[in-house]
Amino acid sequence: MSDRREAVRANAKYLRQVRPIDPEEIATYVEGEPHPAVVAQVLREEAPDLELIERADGIFTPVPADPVSAKIAADGPVRRFPERYATALEDLLVERYGVDWHRGPSGDLVRSRIRDMKARYLDRQPVTYDDDVAAGYAIYHLPGYYAAIQYALEDLAERELLGRTLRVLDVGAGVGGPALGLCDYLPEDALLEYHAVEPGAGATILERLLEEAGRNVHPTIHRDPIESFEPPLAPERGFDLVLACNVLSELDDPEAVLETVLGWLAPGGALLAMAPADKNASIELRALERALEGRSVDPRGRDDAGKSDDGNTTRQITVYGPTPRLWGGETPSDRAWTFDVRPDLEVPAFQTRLDEAADGDGEFVNVDVQFSHSILRLDGRRRLEGGLEGSGQAKLAEMDRHVTNRIDCTVAKLSRSLSEAEEGSRRRGGDPNPVYKISDGSESVDHYAVVTNETGLNEALGAAEYGDLLALENVLVLWNDDEGAYNLVVDEETIVDRVG
Repeated sequence: MSDRREAVRANAKYLRQVRPIDPEEIATYVEGEPHPAVVAQVLREEAPDLELIERADGIFTPVPADPVSAKIAADGPVRRFPERYATALEDLLVERYGVDWHRGPSGDLVRSRIRDMKARYLDRQPVTYDDDVAAGYAIYHLPGYYAAIQYALEDLAERELLGRTLRVLDVGAGVGGPALGLCDYLPEDALLEYHAVEPGAGATILERLLEEAGRNVHPTIHRDPIESFEPPLAPERGFDLVLACNVLSELDDPEAVLETVLGWLAPGGALLAMAPADKNASIELRALERALEGRSVDPRGRDDAGKSDDGNTTRQITVYGPTPRLWGGETPSDRAWTFDVRPDLEVPAFQTRLDEAADGDGEFVNVDVQFSHSILRLDGRRRLEGGLEGSGQAKLAEMDRHVTNRIDCTVAKLSRSLSEAEEGSRRRGGDPNPVYKISDGSESVDHYAVVTNETGLNEALGAAEYGDLLALENVLVLWNDDEGAYNLVVDEETIVDRVG
């Protein structure tokens, strides 16, 4: 490190404890009085280590200590893919294919790559990501993945588990949908040190789009396969958040990869894995979650605060959420097809252009926000704390004892309505009946709450968000032989309350 850089660092370390850091002031303290712009650039480069954020006026200040607040609870659903990212993507497409990228041979090429990519995915075949496939992937998937990650992050922010100083590893970052969503979820006064692991062609698109992120986002792209990646870990610090989004199905051994990267978590950190909502991907994500649960890891990114009372740093993998574990010692073994659904986004112009240059039938429009996610931790924290032992409530694992009886139980809601009902048919007496997947973390077969008569006393079931904890009182238990599942019938005699 040069003497000048070290002098800037030393002065910044001192001033951060006293007052906001002005590059012009520091310049006067450094030998040779470098230009303030040079000092500002050094401060930007050293900001992650010094834990500084840059304000719009060019002044640097320490990162606030308070955690990130829940953004969606305050601002409402994600409505659109931001224009600055959309413009940057179209600029890339114009550079690669020309101003009429969506028409003629180039448009046909991109559309064919999207069709082939979707077909291979549905056939569970590997996809090779060259530049054209990466471009098609970005056009088709960026908006939905941008939104999905923000809903998943809300799980952590709601419980004040997302700090304003974040060191993040993004496994298989692709073209950057989750990365951009993360950047925009964080407030302007948060500091993001972002490391992407992406060996494929998507890294070029990711690199360009990250240029549009905030001034306090500090990205590094590692073009290595995750299997051979060596994280830049200081002995005392790991990653606060590890992302593994829409990549697990492309790994040869996703279980081994997740176990490895969990060992890179900082104390109090979390791993957020996401998968598409389709049946195979969602069930495979839950299988990974269950395979890793309870396994011991020896964290590499640890400090003294990460040690247990006996000084041992080995930690067990805990499923934080959204799937619950409400009974001590019980884990689920049902089919586990569960996913969240959120409001559609506005259609971005780049999708409209590509679609209308063909038949305009919506084949290349994709603004659905549907996803499965799992959050794993090493500190024992859970999104939903259980402790139902001795409560007198019925356990889903023992539901065969209660068929044709009415019971009380506590469960998490793990789906939107699975029926074909339109929004209006959710009203009392609507047909077909709303159906919701439910879980208490003990079940070996699927359980569903079926609303046959919605009343003011049970409407909390329909109003609850994905993952919310609910108390069901006087619900009727029936066996559904066609589905091989238990139906808990919610009718005019049933009371449903949200818990916590």
